[in-house]
This record gives sequence, C-alpha cells and structure tokens, in this order.
Amino acid sequence: MDAPKIIFEDSEFFVLDKPAGWIVNSAGTTTTQPVVQTWLKENFDYEIAKNDELRSGVVHRLDKETSGILLIAKTENAFGQLQKQFKERLTHKTYTALAHGVPKQMEGTIVAAVGRLPWRRDRFGVLQGGRDAVTKYKVLKTFEKNNEKYSLFELYPETGRTHQIRIHLKHLGHPIVADNFYAGRKTARKDRLWCPRLFLHALGISILHPTTQKRVEFKAKLSEDLQQVLYTFSRIA
Repeated sequence: MDAPKIIFEDSEFFVLDKPAGWIVNSAGTTTTQPVVQTWLKENFDYEIAKNDELRSGVVHRLDKETSGILLIAKTENAFGQLQKQFKERLTHKTYTALAHGVPKQMEGTIVAAVGRLPWRRDRFGVLQGGRDAVTKYKVLKTFEKNNEKYSLFELYPETGRTHQIRIHLKHLGHPIVADNFYAGRKTARKDRLWCPRLFLHALGISILHPTTQKRVEFKAKLSEDLQQVLYTFSRIA
C-alpha cells in the first residue's frame, strides 16, 4: 500500500496526502493495518514525533477510507496552535464526495446535530441533543450510471463531528457512494462493484500559519482510484 505523501513541509508542520486504507491514530485494535501515527514515529525525528500524548503531532483525523489532506504538527507549539484553530473554527476545509441521487437544492447548508447512537455505539447519526453540526455544500456535476443518478458534491464542514459529512448527506437523502455504515449494506455492496471504497476525499484546507499567523491554503487532488470511477460515468449536467 502506498505511503502518505508529504505535499508541504516547514519547521512547524507538514501536510500529508493520506491514502485510503490508512488509519490515522494508533490504537490497540489496529494490529497489522497501516497507521499514520506509527509511520510518523518510525520514519521521522521532529520534536514531537515520538510523543504519544500529542499523537506524534496528528492534529485532526480522517476516516480510514477517506483520502486527502491531513495536518501534522512538528512542534508542541504548532500542535497547540493548530488544535486551537480547529476548536475555534478558524480552519476552512473542503471535501469532495459522490452521492446517490440529485438534491432539490444544488447549493445549501445542512444544520443537524450529530451524536453517537444509543442503540448502536459504533455508529453516529442525526440525534436530538447531539452536538451542533453544520455543513455547507454545492453540487458540481450530476451523472447517470445504470439508470441511476448521482451527484458530485463539494462540501465545507464548519464543525468537525465524527462522520459528519457522511451523516449529513444521508440526512439530506443522498448517502455517499460505497458507504458501508450510512448508505445501507445492500446499496454499499452494489456500489463496490464499480467503486472500490467510500467516495470521500479531503480536497483542501486553509489555516493560519502557527508562526506567522498568515492564512495559507493546501490542496490534494482527487485520488486516482476515485478519478477512475468518474471516468465510467455519463455526465448529465
């Protein structure tokens, strides 16, 4: 499996393009699966590379099957600064997703609280009393395949809840292609005949540089496996 690629690096942090299939943080359950935090410990020697308490500098997380932008702090100062930005919603993130169907509104904002489901502790969902969650979106293109319609979304989450984008698109009535958790097992199984994994990619991020406080932006182009999926579609709009 391909290792993460460094797309930017300076003395304070670097930016990875994480491949799908990599778990972000070490845990007792990860066993033989590739883990970004372990890879950082074994291959780098920056200030906090071996610091488990600071997760080797991993500032935020992506789901195992999600590819794209991941920030890694190299110093304790940068780690604190960047985490603070996430908490204060000063970061601007952009994701790409392919979802089932075409929404009535091609642009909009999804506002729906998200929480862990009491009856299924490994899943999250829209839940009364959950944590506030906001996702802006716009549809870039629509496609047709096997008499079914699909939409290519660009999404801008303003909060960072677990599985937020996946849950919000399901709530909108347009679950992400090949999402085993939220599209339904039968639908996901059919999707995976032509899409190898969850069609979700962290496309870009904008942050304040932890030293200069100037806004900087980084992008990771759509991964090759997902680009190949789009080549199989007939565009309708």
